[in-house]
Amino acid sequence: MTYNELWRLLAPLYGDGEAKAIARMVYEVRYGLSLPDIYTGKDTQLSANSQAELARIAQRLLQQEPVQYVLGQAEFCGRVFTVNSHVLIPRPETEELCRWLSEAHLAGGQSPCAVLDIGTGSGCIAVTLAAMYPHARVTAWDISAAALEVARLNAKRTHANVSFELVDALNPPPTGSQWDVIVSNPPYICNKERARMEANVLEHEPHTALFVPDDDPLLFYRAIAQYAQTALKAGGWLYYEINPLYADDLQRMLGAMAFHDMEIRTDQYGKQRMLRARR
Repeated sequence: MTYNELWRLLAPLYGDGEAKAIARMVYEVRYGLSLPDIYTGKDTQLSANSQAELARIAQRLLQQEPVQYVLGQAEFCGRVFTVNSHVLIPRPETEELCRWLSEAHLAGGQSPCAVLDIGTGSGCIAVTLAAMYPHARVTAWDISAAALEVARLNAKRTHANVSFELVDALNPPPTGSQWDVIVSNPPYICNKERARMEANVLEHEPHTALFVPDDDPLLFYRAIAQYAQTALKAGGWLYYEINPLYADDLQRMLGAMAFHDMEIRTDQYGKQRMLRARR
């Protein structure tokens, strides 16, 4: 199977543009072939074993399994992260949240900064911050032991110093004021939104990391904010990735909890996607 044959096989499901991007990723990540290599015909020179593997990859992609899971990796903030079906695939929007936080609190300074990432998943936020800013003290929580295994692997391969803990965000341990920053990309998609979601997300990514009840869309935001009321140091910051549908409700809730200096930022698609608030 050549590059052209692969993307044409996938095109009816993904469209030409996305099918070509997926095929390029497969050839580059799995076989080390760049576009110039493909243009010069090197995709026709794969071994029999590689061709058999490529056929298996194509079948998984035809089942709409995300290419990141098929290849076992995804890129985030210029680093390669191991991913599997136990963790969400890191998104560009989360990169924007990570950059906002780091530029505001970590860049250019050497004073210790205690950061807690709640619902770390693959560890993409926590590991990125710890790798970029060794002076930061980064802790990451998740309710999934399987997700924490992935996150620990990513910290090890990135040489990032992160403390990982098995903690339920809805039932956090009592603590005094110890964090300068708390960041979270919690579950925020209501069940009623499922119908508008792509099959590759709905059928393959972990639902516990995606969905909240229709009657309580702020479930995780509320629990994390309640914890932050005592766990953040005075003047500390809370950062969220948010569902644009509930941005106003979230601001009202945080205001009622005495958080202030709230700011919302839009993502690259113009949607309200990030919020920060100060204790």
